[in-house]
Amino acid sequence: MKDRPRPHQDHLVACQVCLREVPKSEAANAEADDYVLYFCGVDCHQAWREQEDEANK
Repeated sequence: MKDRPRPHQDHLVACQVCLREVPKSEAANAEADDYVLYFCGVDCHQAWREQEDEANK
């Protein structure tokens, strides 16, 4: 009996803001110097940007 090909399961990543796990292929990302941040959507990405702006003032 031959091995059947299995459907590719997408790796999950945690949103940087709310920590919700989303498939890597559907996550928005922002590249920093040495790492990549993942976000479940535009709202979390915007919240992160606002936090970063406040921290850098």
